[in-house]
Amino acid sequence: MRSKSSNNAINFITYIALAGVILGSASLFIVLSGFAGLKAFTLQFSSEVDPDLKAYPTAGKYFELSTNDIAKLNKSDVIANYSRTIEERVFIESQGKTTLATIKGVDEKFQSIVQIDSVIDYGGWFDQNSNQIVTGWGISNSLSLGVLDFTRTINIYVPKPGKGQITSANNAFNSVKALNVGIFFINETLNDEYIFAPIALAKKLLNYKSNQVSAIEFKLQDGVDENEARAHIKSILGDSVLLKNRAQLNDALYKMLNTENLAVYLIFTLVLIIAFFNVIGSLIMMILDKKQSLNTLFNIGASLKDIKHIFFYQGSLMSVIGGFIGLVLAFILVLLQKQFNLVMITPTLPYPIDIKTENFFIVLITISVLGVVASKIASVRITKALVKTQ
Repeated sequence: MRSKSSNNAINFITYIALAGVILGSASLFIVLSGFAGLKAFTLQFSSEVDPDLKAYPTAGKYFELSTNDIAKLNKSDVIANYSRTIEERVFIESQGKTTLATIKGVDEKFQSIVQIDSVIDYGGWFDQNSNQIVTGWGISNSLSLGVLDFTRTINIYVPKPGKGQITSANNAFNSVKALNVGIFFINETLNDEYIFAPIALAKKLLNYKSNQVSAIEFKLQDGVDENEARAHIKSILGDSVLLKNRAQLNDALYKMLNTENLAVYLIFTLVLIIAFFNVIGSLIMMILDKKQSLNTLFNIGASLKDIKHIFFYQGSLMSVIGGFIGLVLAFILVLLQKQFNLVMITPTLPYPIDIKTENFFIVLITISVLGVVASKIASVRITKALVKTQ
């Protein structure tokens, strides 16, 4: 590694190859850390309104919660709190403007399950004994809704269940009048789709019975094992419900982010493969430059395998050491970004970045594997005809 060739051009090519490995490994780690930061930044908004566990009906839109089930849930040692919810697609109209939305009726315990107050930009939360609602930014913009605007009537409609021909529009829908008291901002999807309302209003609108719910959202006790909590809740509610955690509630988002992460990794691995062609080229140039020395080694008894190992080890060391140096430099840059916000998305929002241990191993393993392959490709170019005495 420390020895120099008598040919300055070969030394220059070697330095370029080493610099390519250093920059390639540094770039891969920085990009992976940046994407990990973006992933955490994206998921933090949805996770603020997602419970630890959520129970859905396995069939239909609702399931029944008996008084015995409620008593068992209240006595549970693994459940810190739970909230009954009702969800359904509805039609909203105000001052001639209309939109589709999903109404989510929640009870008084909902605020203790998720951090809903942290995402309300304007206004506040509703009173359970009222016809008040809280809308997302997208819906409020579509309908031009303000907060506590008593001059603007908001009508919420949902089709009545049943069969047969519709003879009158008035008989086709259940409806309630509501007042918007808050506007939340979570993410674009939820902002454009959801409105929150008292559970009594949702039950009245949908003709639900008092013991019927669309879902139950759970906050678990600190330190409770999730699998243990799942089994415990299943023993109370039975097989009529399906339990999902935060990751499963956002499975489409997780799959999209993981797919993008894999795509970014493969793209930068391709860049690294191109960089390692420089390593192969520099090793072949060294082999040709040291042809006389290799001839001497062969004549004094070194086997062809031993000579190949010299350049194989040199290429592997160059790759591993270059990758390690690149990781150190990238780690310093990532720390500087986290500490001093060197790169900003907006004047007030720094580019999110997250240091994960697995990214160190991903970069080191990638660099090591590519380095070994490149060194092997170069070392097999050494043949008996090249080193043997003419």
